[in-house]
Parts: sequence; structure tokens; C-alpha cells
Amino acid sequence: MSSHNFSIEFFPPKTPEGAEKLRVTRARLAELQPKYFSVTFGAGGSTQKGTLDTVLEIRNEGHDAAPHISCLGSSRESLRAILTQYKENGIKRLVALRGDAPSGYGGVDFSSSEFRYANELVEFIRTETGDWFHIEVAAYPEMHPQAKSPQDDVQRFAAKVKAGANGAITQYFYNTDAYFRFVEEAQKLGATVPVIAGIMPITNYSQLMRFSDMCGTEIPRWIRLKLAAYGDDAESIRAFGLDVVTQLCERLLAGGAPGLHFYTLNNAAATTAIWHRLK
Repeated sequence: MSSHNFSIEFFPPKTPEGAEKLRVTRARLAELQPKYFSVTFGAGGSTQKGTLDTVLEIRNEGHDAAPHISCLGSSRESLRAILTQYKENGIKRLVALRGDAPSGYGGVDFSSSEFRYANELVEFIRTETGDWFHIEVAAYPEMHPQAKSPQDDVQRFAAKVKAGANGAITQYFYNTDAYFRFVEEAQKLGATVPVIAGIMPITNYSQLMRFSDMCGTEIPRWIRLKLAAYGDDAESIRAFGLDVVTQLCERLLAGGAPGLHFYTLNNAAATTAIWHRLK
């Protein structure tokens, strides 16, 4: 897998115990020598400070780190300050997202944001910082939950690439056809940047269902039924999840996916196991 782009995602810990646990997880995953670690933020950028702290800690350990940066609810001024901070600290990679409205904001109208869409954010980063940052954006093989149509979704993706994105990371999915179709359609629109496949290891059935409902990922029926049938048998769920996701990764890489981006949920075990199988 050495010729492929392989990266790992964390969320910023909220407690000292969480930070300690993440250090242990990170040390284990660093042994796999990923290209970089990315660090998310809370909805509405609520943990931007946590993101910065985590990113700098990773950087100081000698690894490449890519903070997620979101434009919903952010002003030009606040974004300019964040970009300056990352630049001053030698961070060269960003994941630029529209971001979600913070939960609990209910009916708040985010149209007052200075940026409505990720392509505007990418454009702003390029205007402010030139070619300093390598910018990854999000891609949705099974369509963004708020997109009007699949066509509209691919066009929005192409707009982000046109605005200056260097590459993309997909939302996780379990249907390889959706990924390859998306890439093909994006390329027809001139969006030819590498689209790295986002991978979510399966370790917990109820958690997976909850996440997937939120982000619009489809869990194929045969996988759902199988997981439901295991009930509370965590060992069987883990073993089955490992098989399913390893095969997914194999099919993606064999079909030409340029790399994999693992959503670890700050745990090392599943990602490490899949990685060793792929080796």
C-alpha cells in the first residue's frame, strides 16, 4: 500500500483522560506510518481550540497533521486568524469543509455566515494564503444529505475543485459502485483530483446505525441484518466488521482508489487490524 495515500482521522479530546487515551492510540497508529493525521472540530467550529492543540501536539511528535476547518458560522476575520495561526506553526495541510450547524442551534439561520458553501471557503483560503496549504475537501459518493440531487452534488464537488482544492476525502460508505460512479462523474466535469476513500471500521452496531442515519450513509441490507443478528456478541460483530471492511478496502484499491482515510473514532485496534490485513 506504500504507493497509496493512507491517512487517519481523530476528533479533539474533551477531557484530560481523553487526551491521554488519544496519545496512546496515536502512538500505536503512528507505527503504521500514515501520510498524515487529520483532526476534526465540533459542529460550528466549537472545538477549534481543541483542534489546534491536538494538531500542534501531533506536529511536535514529528508527524504531519491536517486540521479540519469549517466555514459555517465563521467570519472572514476569525478564519483569517485561524489560517495565520496554522501557517505560523508550519501546518501545510487543511481539510476544508462547509461544516454542520452546531446541534442545539435548532432553527438558527446560518445564511448570515459570510460563507455558505465550501467552494467559497477554498477560494478564500487560496486568496489569503496562495499555495501554502494542500487543501482536501469532502466528497459524498452517496450524496450529501442536503443536496438537491446527485447531479447537483457532483457539480458542487466540481466547484470546490475548481476553487483550488488539491484532493478530496469521501464520507464513509460500504458500496464501492457508488464511489467509482462518483469519481467517474466528477472527472467528466473536469474534477480530476485524487478522491481518497473514507473508511469507517465496523465495531459497534448501534453506533454505526446512528452515525449513518445522521450522515446519509447507506448500510447495505445484508450487512445490517447480519449485525443485528449478532445482538450483543461484540466479538462476532468485530470479526464480521473486520472481514467486510477489509474486503471493501481491497476492492477500492484494486479498482484504482488512490488511497484510504480511516475514521478511527480515536481507537487504534480496528484500523490497525485492517491495515495489517491489507499489507
